[in-house]
Amino acid sequence: MVTPLIAGNWKMNGLGENLAEAEATARSLAETPAKARVAICPPTTLISRMAEALRGSAIELGGQDCSPEPSGAFTGDISGAMLRDAGARLVIIGHSERRAGYGESDATAQAKARAAIAAGLEPIVCVGETLEERKSGRAVEIVTAQVEGSLVPSVTAPFAVAYEPVWAIGTGLTPTLAGIEEIHAAIRAALVRGLGEAGRTAPILYGGSVKPANAAEILAVPEVGGALVGGASLKAADFLAIIRAV
Repeated sequence: MVTPLIAGNWKMNGLGENLAEAEATARSLAETPAKARVAICPPTTLISRMAEALRGSAIELGGQDCSPEPSGAFTGDISGAMLRDAGARLVIIGHSERRAGYGESDATAQAKARAAIAAGLEPIVCVGETLEERKSGRAVEIVTAQVEGSLVPSVTAPFAVAYEPVWAIGTGLTPTLAGIEEIHAAIRAALVRGLGEAGRTAPILYGGSVKPANAAEILAVPEVGGALVGGASLKAADFLAIIRAV
């Protein structure tokens, strides 16, 4: 049985004053525990402060990216060990915004996932097709190749995969439920082929304009093991509505 994971990706949003939203989420979960694991991935500048603010709560913290290198002369980068030291326990790897904006490849994502695992972090490895790739009928092919190229071979440490159709992120658009089911089934098959038993238990999250209005129907789709939530995770009320949809 896969334990669902609802992870909020704050992206480049959030100052100290926004910790109140995370604290409100934590208070609600303390009163009524969630059926899923809950994580928030704030900007790196907030991780240590959020860890302190949420100490003892049910919310896990994550980073939004990490270097493939453990340390060294890499100005501006953040290592897995640094994220863990700040209080993170998970990290998003290979997000479409990193792939598109910074030219990150599957090989880069795999190197970062490997570094994250070595640092004791649980990677959330993102995959997804562009609108052009979907229209050409290559969505399953593209996503399967990304899974195979981005995951660490023979991994036994905990990890998750997030399917985020690039064309749906932040647009308000979502694939059909049948389309989500098709891609999630293909991801599961690729994980099992490549990783065996470890591939059966990793949660496969859906990401791409998840909001309170559509969360329940998306989370009910076979092989959807949670959600990677963008803008809706910035407000406690919206994020909680998605968490409660599990």
